[in-house]
Amino acid sequence: MPRLSSFLTNLRSDMPLAQKVQRLIANNWIKIRTHRDCCGNHGEPGC
Repeated sequence: MPRLSSFLTNLRSDMPLAQKVQRLIANNWIKIRTHRDCCGNHGEPGC
């Protein structure tokens, strides 16, 4: 199971808010589709 602290740290990345939201949705969709805890894009929002 992913850690909340890692999730919050990834949201602090240096990118525009719109891109953060896009990556958050895309990476979570990958995790849902593959039934895994990680999307494979380490360090991005939502992973």
